[in-house]
Amino acid sequence: MPGYADTKDAHVKRMRRIEGQVRGITKMIESDKYCIDVLTQVAAVNKALEAVALGLLDEHLKHCVADAATEGGTVAEEKIREASAAIARLVRS
Repeated sequence: MPGYADTKDAHVKRMRRIEGQVRGITKMIESDKYCIDVLTQVAAVNKALEAVALGLLDEHLKHCVADAATEGGTVAEEKIREASAAIARLVRS
């Protein structure tokens, strides 16, 4: 079971809201809205996606990584490697 199982509905709701924001940006571009206004909305979507990603990462650390650390061995090492790689991807983006 994924670490976000308890908050799945909230994540889905948030992603749908972000999806609506992205559609709004498309409409803004189609309507030739002012560049800065479009960029402001793009920044808002980026921040919203970042918040979802950080929430998922937090839940992954609290559940999947913590459980694996308790188990120990190669499972723990693999989960820590996965988490480190995910953090690195988030930092680079």
